[in-house]
Amino acid sequence: MSFPWAKHYEPKHPLMQWVDSRLPLPRFVYNAVGAGYPVPRNLNYWWNFGVLAGVALVCQLITGIVLAMHFHSSAAGAFESVNVGIMRDVNAGWFLRFAHANGASMFFVVIYIHMFRGLYYGSYKAPREMVWLLGVVIFLLLMATAFMGYVLPWGQMSFWGAQVITGFFSAIPVVGDWVRIWLLGGYAPDDAALNRFFSLHYLLPFVIAGAVILHIWALHIPGSSNPTGVEVKGEQDTVPFHPYYTAKDGLGVVVFLIAFSALIFFAPDLLGHPDNYIPANPLSTPAHIVPEWYFWPFYAILRAFTADFILPAKLWGVLAMFGSILLLFFLPWLDKSPVRSGSYRPMYRIAFWVLVADVLVLGYCGGSPAEPLYVIVSQIAAAYYFAHFLIVVPIISHLETPKPLPGSITEAVLAKTGA
Repeated sequence: MSFPWAKHYEPKHPLMQWVDSRLPLPRFVYNAVGAGYPVPRNLNYWWNFGVLAGVALVCQLITGIVLAMHFHSSAAGAFESVNVGIMRDVNAGWFLRFAHANGASMFFVVIYIHMFRGLYYGSYKAPREMVWLLGVVIFLLLMATAFMGYVLPWGQMSFWGAQVITGFFSAIPVVGDWVRIWLLGGYAPDDAALNRFFSLHYLLPFVIAGAVILHIWALHIPGSSNPTGVEVKGEQDTVPFHPYYTAKDGLGVVVFLIAFSALIFFAPDLLGHPDNYIPANPLSTPAHIVPEWYFWPFYAILRAFTADFILPAKLWGVLAMFGSILLLFFLPWLDKSPVRSGSYRPMYRIAFWVLVADVLVLGYCGGSPAEPLYVIVSQIAAAYYFAHFLIVVPIISHLETPKPLPGSITEAVLAKTGA
């Protein structure tokens, strides 16, 4: 979408004119995040989380690069390099380690809110399908990066998490064992696995950064969505990104950094597992093996399959776990409602909040022991998760009677203010 009323970059200083004529980077920045990029005038604070995800990624890149300078990727030295070398011998090493570990959790908090905002307001619908698809790709890359990073401290939960999760690949017929051996570089997590995971954990964030650039590029073609789901009708529906939304995003960044700092300085181990302060021991299995909290919903889906039916239960669990994410790629075509925003879709709004509760239940069950009660609840919640996307959403899109949409974004804004 083109915005004929958008301001165009015109450098005043001779030096900037010379630079812009030979490398139009100033013009690119101006059109991407400056006054040259008009955005809907009714964006609320739920739209801050895209910028917050970028801030979290930058924090992870900076802290990760410095930590990599002091990390020993060997089974004999990984635990000591993290818990002694970095924490005690490196200047501000404790801060870098806690910032990186808790930064992953903050990153996932932001990403989950960002994705659920997209689900509620229909940001995956045409013409923004590519924005949504690239977002799901980023989510997959982020999960892979986080899993490999969790293995690197080489504590008990790191070792056994790698052992259990990679073990599920062996359920794949014919090539499963080969894939697992290829991932680990052997038959069990050891030096080869650490080197592989460390290399990929260092590389993938830069791949994520590239995917984020494509994500933003795809967003700038149709323009940002908005809470009403109504497309921009003209100049009166937009405001320049700067200074209006740079100020709004700035407030969000300040709140984010305050919460992030409170986690680092006052509760750095709140979201971690105490067993990871015990060196990895292949001969001592923890009583309860559990991944990081942001994997719990998918871990619950993985464990929900307990009986063989045509295929082994283990294989069903692996297929369901990956399918629960891959399903998101098809969402733009599963939801055929012409109305985007959940604010104008009463039935969809109820289904959305049921899905939120369902994911929270899956997360709770994923972090709980594999006892019969939690397994049964996981099975029910996993069944609803797939039913929501494959059955509930398509049916609602055909049966629902949406509320009347405003004629324009401006009309919606003025109605809200009583004008």
